[in-house]
Amino acid sequence: MAQSGPLAYTLPQRALHWLTAALVFFNLLFPDGINEWNHSMRQTGSATADQVSSANIHAYPGIAVLALVALRLLLRVLQGVPASPSREPSFFRYAATVAHWALYGLMIAMPLTGIAAYYFGYEVVGGIHADILKVVLWIIIAGHIAGALAHHFYWKTDVLKRMTIG
Repeated sequence: MAQSGPLAYTLPQRALHWLTAALVFFNLLFPDGINEWNHSMRQTGSATADQVSSANIHAYPGIAVLALVALRLLLRVLQGVPASPSREPSFFRYAATVAHWALYGLMIAMPLTGIAAYYFGYEVVGGIHADILKVVLWIIIAGHIAGALAHHFYWKTDVLKRMTIG
């Protein structure tokens, strides 16, 4: 069977992947500034300059994730992506496809819902952002990492190598 698409991700694709991952993990692990701002807004209807600055430390990486995902999707269309390894069972190939598109969707939905809550005051959307989408994102990320490790250690494919060293 002929290989369709590139054999590995390009250097820009890999760099954008890891930069996006770093920003996503930063925001997932350190939401304190936005939480403090949100708490103050709910309690008093206002926030101090320090609270706004701290909230921006969460907001700006989220906006950057949105921009990086747009660029990643553009590169995906222009440069293509490697085909799934033939040793991967079809069910897992399907699950990986669903998980990748869910991850892209979440990396678009999270910043958009965060923007709606922080900049436009849609509290309900903020709850969806923080209480639902964040949990789903953690689950998809865990599956993504587990899949990469299964490829590397169980199926012994080059999937992990394609996204690290090319």
